[in-house]
Amino acid sequence: MEIWPGRPYPLGATFDGSGTNFALFSEVAERVELCLFDEAGAETRVPLTEVDAYVWHGYLPRIQPGQRYGYRVHGPWEPEQGLRCNPNKLLLDPYAKATTGDIDWGQPLFGYTFGEEDSRNDEDSGQQMTKGVVINPFFDWEGDRRLDVPYNESVIYEAHVKGMTQLHDGVPEDIRGTYAGLSHPSVISHLQRIGITAIELMPVHQFIQDSVLLDRGLRNYWGYNTLGFFAPHNEYAAAAGVSPNGIPGNQVQEFKTMVKTFHQAGVEVILDVVYNHTAEGNHMGPTLSMKGIDNAAYYRLVEDDPRYYMDYTGTGNSLNVRHPHSLQLIMDSLRYWVTEMHVDGFRFDLASTLAREFYDVDRLATFFELVQQDPIVSQVKLIAEPWDIGPGGYQVGGFPRSGRSGTAPTATPCATSGAASRRWATSPRGWPAPPTSTSTPGAAPWPRSTSSPRTTASPCATWSPTTRSTTRPTARTTTTARATTAPTTTASRGRPTTPTCWPCGPAPSATSWPRCCSARARRCCCTATRWAAPRTATTTPTPRTPRSPGCTGTAPTSRSSSSPRR
Repeated sequence: MEIWPGRPYPLGATFDGSGTNFALFSEVAERVELCLFDEAGAETRVPLTEVDAYVWHGYLPRIQPGQRYGYRVHGPWEPEQGLRCNPNKLLLDPYAKATTGDIDWGQPLFGYTFGEEDSRNDEDSGQQMTKGVVINPFFDWEGDRRLDVPYNESVIYEAHVKGMTQLHDGVPEDIRGTYAGLSHPSVISHLQRIGITAIELMPVHQFIQDSVLLDRGLRNYWGYNTLGFFAPHNEYAAAAGVSPNGIPGNQVQEFKTMVKTFHQAGVEVILDVVYNHTAEGNHMGPTLSMKGIDNAAYYRLVEDDPRYYMDYTGTGNSLNVRHPHSLQLIMDSLRYWVTEMHVDGFRFDLASTLAREFYDVDRLATFFELVQQDPIVSQVKLIAEPWDIGPGGYQVGGFPRSGRSGTAPTATPCATSGAASRRWATSPRGWPAPPTSTSTPGAAPWPRSTSSPRTTASPCATWSPTTRSTTRPTARTTTTARATTAPTTTASRGRPTTPTCWPCGPAPSATSWPRCCSARARRCCCTATRWAAPRTATTTPTPRTPRSPGCTGTAPTSRSSSSPRR
């Protein structure tokens, strides 16, 4: 087959209208083969002989969208050194923008023989493995642009692509549970009626169906087991992403159409993303992609015994955010979903893992610096699930400011914020009044949500705005049935004269903060913070801003529109 040198960038398979450029990073590879598959599953192997800065690349002038492909990486097999190359295992491109086919679980997908952990298994996995698909990147967006709804005007609705419409009788049966079904007019009209400005989709990155679930007749419903960070999950597309003419990869076009439809209705799209681990598990897991491409570059290994994986996530592995190419993978993925798929923001699952460059969670981690300086990613909505299972992983209120002007890290319970409640009361868009609670006296009068399917009513942290309004919420709704409507007077520049600690509620007086009552707080700066009593109703008290990183609440602040926060 004819092959030209091609280019080392961008990584992945890139169709330019005539042919396709393939590029794969591997620092440990000795030889790389590009494997092309036809509809019947027949395989053609094409050696990639060009290498620049550990990127193996080549350009095939006749490869069109719909082409199925994968890689075989020849290199060292030394598990005790963290090296797991095995050319008998077909590997999914980490940059694949679409996938096709299901994983057929069995011995060939594993690098060792069952029952012999230290062995090497050379059975070929080509027929059992899902394949990457070359996609057509061209799409008519019809002038679509990001909506940029301000944080203080946002009401975010968390939804599952399939669960939202699978039993919805207002959605045609043939598109229920799909991207097309989610953007059906009956769904959009419901979101508009209740005043939603953004829909946050639970994981839509390509994930796998775990063998342990399939053996029990179950499926992975939630999707927190990512294999492809660039590919929309194919099972959420009509006909599993296969177009009417039989070409796979149509899930990309369907996803883009969904986003465009939401934007036309004035609704932003936010993705719940899982960059903290992958579906390859630990040393006993399958070899599906990055484990066989460059295990030590992509995964965090135990330093004194690299055959094993550091596990801050409870899934068997953690992505190696200390390696530049692993960080590049994350940042390239984020930029791709903003620039090519037009999404409006991200919610980071177990975000503390992304801040573990060494051992502890580091607020100055490289990942945060990359997000801060990125001109694209820094300008979309960024929400963190601020914990993982590692030591010191509970970081509510401890995440850094985002790069977006006027935003600050704020630890808030997973409930509708005071800002959103004010919108219900004063919105010029004519939103309906919030529902009221009749079951529990003093309960918060608006609906709660949860930050993860693994929790029920837990706090969550967001990068949220410091409002310049002349009013502020007097208290936050919490995850308990505590009254949150104590009245306060408000100073002229927007600071409540009675200070409020988000976990604790209003202070008993205007001169002190309440003692933090959160059971999960290890250290709280609220007890050390004092406010001067206001001299008049138009005088703004000067706070002593808390600095402790362990505080679970952030002191309310205000500032002039011309004075940047540091």
